[in-house]
Amino acid sequence: MNIVFLGSGEFGIPCLDALKASGHRLALVVTQPANPAGRGRKPQPTPVAQWSAAHAVPFTETDNVNSPEMLARIADCRPEVLVVIAFGQKIGPELVARAPKGAINVHASLLPKYRGAAPINWAILRGETRTGVSIITLAEKIDAGDILAQSETAIGPLETAGELHDRLARLAAPLLLDTLGKLDAGTATYTKQIEAEVTYAPKLHKSDGLLDFAEPAESLALKIRGLWPWPGAAAEFISQQTRKSTRIVIALAEAASSAGATQLAPGTLDSDLNVICGRGRLRILKLKPAGSALMDFKAFINGWRLRPGDRFVKIEE
Repeated sequence: MNIVFLGSGEFGIPCLDALKASGHRLALVVTQPANPAGRGRKPQPTPVAQWSAAHAVPFTETDNVNSPEMLARIADCRPEVLVVIAFGQKIGPELVARAPKGAINVHASLLPKYRGAAPINWAILRGETRTGVSIITLAEKIDAGDILAQSETAIGPLETAGELHDRLARLAAPLLLDTLGKLDAGTATYTKQIEAEVTYAPKLHKSDGLLDFAEPAESLALKIRGLWPWPGAAAEFISQQTRKSTRIVIALAEAASSAGATQLAPGTLDSDLNVICGRGRLRILKLKPAGSALMDFKAFINGWRLRPGDRFVKIEE
């Protein structure tokens, strides 16, 4: 089939690889404009723009995909179907009408669960043990279209949002090709979402990552995994001996046994160098100090000479 792909983020790259290697034709890739990034704030093309340039696939950048100019450009490609993955703009009905087989979207959850901007993060934050990807038709209401296909997978006990993101992106590629084959053959099935089962995954903000060790260790472990690598679960480390401090982002942690827990204040390191929480103890596995690379907690212990009584405290906004 003749396909126009609309996407911006890394999540769509495995699907682009699969489409490029398939019998389908990528007539055009549409992506967001370059945005300032990094310390120099230089404009950085989207991952999809970089992929398109590297693979000699025609692409265009736009901040308004529904403009008359873009509608005409896409119509000239005579797409049979639009494939939308992590694009970042709402697709209007006039654009959808340009493709006889409509527009389909790959979403990183088992819809109707976790509609919204951050489904991968919220699945971990809410303690889900399973998730997956859904391929749906585009609808006026975000993520509310008919389900064409789904693929389910377990969430690993120590899997971070970043790791799950990459795994779901790979899981989506064969599912997309299978769905396109059914659309082409006219054998696709359309299943309405059950509105009573809808849950939401709203956009995350930096402030969502500020850790409060008065919370239970189990909740903090989920938050840390669900917010890595962005926005990151942050706290301030303070050495009791030197009074020196540094901002850190915890990348991975797990709830430790509560056996032998003391009455120390939340955020304090106990004799095992676990963090006392409002309930239970937290065992830090990996973290990233400000200005440093990601490291195992043992390396941080040695570098900062951690001792029982040192503290992790909440960063005040």
